[in-house]
Amino acid sequence: MERVRPHPAGHAPAPSAAAGGDRRPPEPLLVEVITLAQRRLAQGLAAVLGEEHCTVDQWRVMRALAADGRAMGELSQALLVPQASLTRLVDALADDGWVYRSQSDTDRRRIRVHLSRRGRTRLARLDALAAAHESALRAAVGTGALGTDDLGPLVTHLAAGRESR
Repeated sequence: MERVRPHPAGHAPAPSAAAGGDRRPPEPLLVEVITLAQRRLAQGLAAVLGEEHCTVDQWRVMRALAADGRAMGELSQALLVPQASLTRLVDALADDGWVYRSQSDTDRRRIRVHLSRRGRTRLARLDALAAAHESALRAAVGTGALGTDDLGPLVTHLAAGRESR
């Protein structure tokens, strides 16, 4: 006889299809819906930014540097990007002249990244494209300015795969 382990939350396990249970797929969990919405939103934004030869991650780095320069470690934590990946992103941005690096006066091992003048001009253009993309998406969903009440319809719309391009 097969031993049944109790469910961690104290609930009975869902009946299996073999036991004649319901064959409908389970309701998606919040993490699934939000992940789908994020990926579809990022795909749409990637297409828009790609026309300007920029990736979403490069744009995010530039936005994080808009106010002032940041140390690489701080930037990595703020963007939730692994240090090695961030180094590659910054290398590409620096090669194109959008950002530059400087060493700390007190600790030569500490590198700060700054947005260049060219980078600021480029970021303004990219931000305008991203804002237009978001406006088109909001129009498709029927929501106005960003607010927490708008997130539900937006996430549902995106998760369903109905993103406006």
